Amino acid sequence: MATSRTPRTDPLTLEVVELIGSVVNRYHDEYERAASKHALTGAQARVLGLLSLEPMPMRRIAQQLKCEPSNVTGIVDRLESRGLVERRPDPADRRVKLAAPTEEGARTARELRDGLDDFAREPLGSLSREQRVSLRDLLKQMLEA
Repeated sequence: MATSRTPRTDPLTLEVVELIGSVVNRYHDEYERAASKHALTGAQARVLGLLSLEPMPMRRIAQQLKCEPSNVTGIVDRLESRGLVERRPDPADRRVKLAAPTEEGARTARELRDGLDDFAREPLGSLSREQRVSLRDLLKQMLEA
């Protein structure tokens, strides 16, 4: 038994795609503004934000950001020259170098998150917990498709 799928060009699907794009664009715009207050590019701020969660090798940063490892190397080089990031050996594999935030880098990452405007920091504030759970589950389902 074949399952029927909604055509990708129906008006509702197109509207949902446009709305998702608008949310992403607004978030990126606010992230760029917050980054510029720290004299960082958006890419530098995103790398610093990732590293504030956990140290990671360049290849994994590149996978997370969907870019080439050589681009990440340049970004980490610039963050390192500013004292925001350091390279250290991976305890699990000493041949691998991890990028990790310095104390100043971790503080800057916190300030970046705190400096986001209301839309980026609290975009879900008007939704109930049940609505947020539903939205999360729907987004996960979309990403797994």
